[in-house]
Amino acid sequence: MPNDRDSPERLADLLSQFLKRRGLDARIRQSAVLDDWPLLVGPEIAAVTRPLSIAEDGTLFVAVRSHAWMSELTMMERELLASVNRITGDKPILKLRYTLMR
Repeated sequence: MPNDRDSPERLADLLSQFLKRRGLDARIRQSAVLDDWPLLVGPEIAAVTRPLSIAEDGTLFVAVRSHAWMSELTMMERELLASVNRITGDKPILKLRYTLMR
């Protein structure tokens, strides 16, 4: 009779366990903000911005189409953080930093 160690495990389960052991699962959930940006911030903001990267310290870097939008988004930062952090779990985005699109 085979024991539990002889039973095959699903690759997805093994990968999930590995990521948790390495502490990478939270970082992966955090990075979902980059893909889900339009859904999180809405079409108007998504049309004039592009999320670039997330630093280890929780800073999300966002390219913005104009200085006027940069000012507007700075005033909306609290709401934007609340919106993006709906999906980040226990590793939230802590601040937003804007750069002008090239």
